[in-house]
Amino acid sequence: MPGFATTILITLLGIVVFFLLLLHRVSERANVVDWGTPFRNRLDGLNRLFCRYVHRLDPEPLHIPATGPALVACNHVSGVDAMLLMAASKRPLRFIIAAEEYYRFGFNWLFRAAGCIPVERGTRPERAFREALRALQAGEVVALFPHGKIHLDDAPYRPLKGGVFKLSRLAQCPIVPARITGVRMQGKVMPAVFVPSRAHVHSYEPLDCAALEQRVCLEQLERIISGKRATAAQQ
Repeated sequence: MPGFATTILITLLGIVVFFLLLLHRVSERANVVDWGTPFRNRLDGLNRLFCRYVHRLDPEPLHIPATGPALVACNHVSGVDAMLLMAASKRPLRFIIAAEEYYRFGFNWLFRAAGCIPVERGTRPERAFREALRALQAGEVVALFPHGKIHLDDAPYRPLKGGVFKLSRLAQCPIVPARITGVRMQGKVMPAVFVPSRAHVHSYEPLDCAALEQRVCLEQLERIISGKRATAAQQ
């Protein structure tokens, strides 16, 4: 009997090792972006596979410049939004996220690996602003949700925060608008990650706000990421 139990255990371990090796291989093949380390590259591949097969994502590639700094600004409908945007990007994205999400138990290692920038909104938000600015000045791409939190299309009007405009001005970089639709569990954080959906990332041409006032720039950006521009075009 002990011999039988040992055989079963060895068989199960062999199956686990086989699937880990398979996962390792498919994640490497699915990887598109060079994040600087093999581990991060495999995470990129896994995320793209997850978004493709769980959320049936067939994204429009984000209109990010091939080199140099850029800001990606998107509507925020759920907890899966950042994953969808990364799967639509051909460059690494450094997200500005709420500190309570960044330090969430069990996920902090992942947010660190992805280079996320935690913002402590109630105490020292300027720290995140300075870190984001340094990343842009170093030629990286920073992504953020300018509504500041989850905001659905049918929710009461919420103005965009001015940080995206200020970062664009100081770093002298374009703002790349994006809009996410089709997520099934909109308004939810963790459930939205795991409940299958038919998500879509809509990408738009970069905005150059260098010659615009803050109000005008934010109004244009808000119309795009809230879907108002598409609605107006259909009327």
